Amino acid sequence: MSVNGEAVRVGPGTGRADEPGWEVDPDDDWALAVVATVGRQLKLRREAVGMRVPEFAVAAGYGEDLVYKIESGKRIPRPEYLDTADEILRAGGLVAAMKEDVRKVRYPKKVRDLAQMEARAVELQLYDPLHIHGLLQTPEYARALLSMRRPAYSAEEVERFAAARVVRRAIFDRDPAPELGFILEEWTLRRPLGGREVLRAQLEHLLNVAALPTVELQVMPTDRQEHAGVDGGIEVLKFADGTAVGRSPAVAGGRAVSDLRQLRILELRYGIIRAQALTPRESIAFVEDLLGET
Repeated sequence: MSVNGEAVRVGPGTGRADEPGWEVDPDDDWALAVVATVGRQLKLRREAVGMRVPEFAVAAGYGEDLVYKIESGKRIPRPEYLDTADEILRAGGLVAAMKEDVRKVRYPKKVRDLAQMEARAVELQLYDPLHIHGLLQTPEYARALLSMRRPAYSAEEVERFAAARVVRRAIFDRDPAPELGFILEEWTLRRPLGGREVLRAQLEHLLNVAALPTVELQVMPTDRQEHAGVDGGIEVLKFADGTAVGRSPAVAGGRAVSDLRQLRILELRYGIIRAQALTPRESIAFVEDLLGET
């Protein structure tokens, strides 16, 4: 059972299932291997203390079916599940220690791959015409945005994807920090997804991020008559060795590219959009005015 997307235990003997983990991506071989190993270790530890699944389920407050799923590698256990199992099975921290392995695979493979590239980048040029960029979203705004998706995500998927976006924000804490350039559309800053309070907190967060010395945040006003971003978003990540990777719906069908000619097109478009948008100083003043109106 889950409340607001969070795992909640059920009382002993209720026979109701909860949600103590996340589904495993069937196409993610690494995640499948890690989760299978964790599940196998949990099963071996449980059997070593002579405890059957029904007994463990009652003691832990989780449904039997989901205990079987975790032990068979069909579900990624949440950290609190491993803490509970460690205590019940008297593992002395050995089960809880597997949280680090689980942490590495709890997010979808495409999110992990993107986070790894962002972690290596020394410069990022980012333009999203549809939303406030994921690296800039507060957890509350991310949940509100993800909840708008149709067909709808499950509560579990919303929490998982929102958590993944929060983890990616670690890029702002790197030392040395990469150079980050964001271009945002005015209309995305006005739409009150999740309500006015959520939007206010999001605008305040944007101002805090924009104050960082390695961040340039720019706003593209809706009333601009010239706009080079009509072909969609742009992402360009540059690395210390001089290589780069970029992506845009208008180039290579949205696939990541590293070809110099295609990267030149992306950087050309990004540069023109930057020139057409408000300057960083003007953009901060613009967001401050929006905050005052919200």
